[in-house]
Parts: sequence; C-alpha cells; structure tokens
Amino acid sequence: MNPFRAFLVFFTLATSGVFGCAKSPAPSGGEVRAFTDDLGRTVELRQPVARVATVAPSLTEIVFTAGAGRKLVGVTTADDYPPAVDTLPRFSALPMNFEAVAALRPDVVLGLTQINNPRDAETFAALGIPMVFFSFRRLGDVMRVLRTTGDLLGAAARARAAADSLQRLVDDLRARSEAIEERPRVLFLIGDGTLFAFGPESYIHELIFLAGGQSITEDLTTEAPILSDEFVLTSAPDVIVGAFGEDYDPARLLALHPTWTVVPAIRDGRVFSFAPDLFLRPGPRLVEGARRLAARLHPSLFAAEATGERPSGERP
Repeated sequence: MNPFRAFLVFFTLATSGVFGCAKSPAPSGGEVRAFTDDLGRTVELRQPVARVATVAPSLTEIVFTAGAGRKLVGVTTADDYPPAVDTLPRFSALPMNFEAVAALRPDVVLGLTQINNPRDAETFAALGIPMVFFSFRRLGDVMRVLRTTGDLLGAAARARAAADSLQRLVDDLRARSEAIEERPRVLFLIGDGTLFAFGPESYIHELIFLAGGQSITEDLTTEAPILSDEFVLTSAPDVIVGAFGEDYDPARLLALHPTWTVVPAIRDGRVFSFAPDLFLRPGPRLVEGARRLAARLHPSLFAAEATGERPSGERP
C-alpha cells in the first residue's frame, strides 16, 4: 500500500461516523438471528452462516483469526494476508463491484466503517444479501470484533481463544512499559513527502503509548492532519515512526526535508519504518506492530527474549 492510498484509508477512518439506524430485510428460510452492528443497524442473518464475503482486508484477517477462513468465498483485490487469500476469488471494493460479490452467493457481507460506504448496505439488501459493519477506534475493538465475528460465523470458541491470546500479549506489553518514566515523544507519519499523520480519536496513539512512547499529534484538533515542516521543527520529536515499509532508507526523509537536521529524531538516528499493514490495517497484527515498535523504542523491554528467557505469563 503506497503512502497516499494508506492516507486515504486513514482519512475515511478519521472522518467516518454513524449514519443512522436501519433494519435489513429479513432473509428467507431457516432460523434468523438479529444482530446490531457498529453503525447501529439491526441486521438479520439466517443461521448457520456458511458463506462470507469480506470487503475490507482487516476483516479478512479477523475471519481467518477467528477460525472461520473456510467460510470465505471471496475477498477484495487489496487483500494480501494471510497467504490463504491467494486461493480465493477477488473483486473490487473501491469502487464496489456488487455484481461480482453477489455472484459468490454470500450469506453475509462484512464491511468496515473506516473504508466501506454505509450506503453499500442498501444495494446489497436489494440483492437479498445482509451486510454487517464493524468499526475500529481503539485497540480493544480488535478483540471485540474478533469475538463477535466468531460468534456470528459459528466459531465462537476458537475466536474467543484467539482474542484472549491477543489480549495476553497486550497485557504483557502494558506491564513491560507502564513503569517507563521518560517516554520519547513520537511522531507517526503515513507519508514522508506530504506529511500525512494521525489526529485525535485514533488507535495509533494507543499503540504508541503501549510501546512506551508519547504521540505528539494526539492533541491536534484536525482529524486527518497534513503537517508542515515548521510543525515538526517546533515539536522536535525524539522519534519519527513511518509506515513506509521495512526497507525504507531514513536518509530519504532528510533529503525531502533538509531543514530537519536539528530535529532530535534525525540528529540521533531514531527514525524507524515498519510495514504499513502492522499499523494502518486495523486487525490482529496491530498487536505485533505495537510490540515491534516497543522493541525499537525500548530494546531492554525484550532483553529476556534475546537471552532465551520467557516473560512471565506468556505461553510457549
């Protein structure tokens, strides 16, 4: 995912809201279960759900993690994880190819408020296909949506186990980092040329804090800020974190912004770049992103792993 496309996804995350409460048409035949999704809509699903289409990569990862990957009948052209998606039919979700999705005969379509247009539910309803929306505002939403998805798809026990395992990793990281007194001030960037960043109401700030840092953009009033060079110079972040990919050369950042030579993060060589999906794709791998960031901000937090020791409470 290139930085501009990543920002577009993020921008929809930051500006999406609840679009009212509507009720989907009841499916015909079989036992019906009513469910309230994250847009406040009442959706009625025929049980059991056997065929699922996801229109956001995050939800594909959720379905697989919940142990219901075998029920997926199609994913978007943007899906690339886990590798099992390579065997599934593909369709466009931006813009939505309704005919291609309908041809897969899903019992339900799972969508994401941060990416998909809530009005898509009306079109799918006209095709007789219920659509359920989920939303991710906080890290805890990953575990919540995972459990709910497992419940909807008949994989409740495995989904709960996966959610509990992720929660243990979060709790372990929180226990490691909560005693840190001097947290580095962190600037998280989506783009390196145009400085797309995160404003308030984003789980990114929570991930940074969990990793032992303090986000410098969490108090901005703009939901999807585009920062200036002057802002970075004035804020003087101790660390710059980018969703630029693992092979990113930090020298490029200085080449694009030559006045940043005095910025502590640049001066001290504390520019870290990660695979975008570990931070920009709300799903189970956010926990991995937080742990990787913590290992860069505070290597001593993971010194036990380096010596082969296992942190207390962590299973083999």
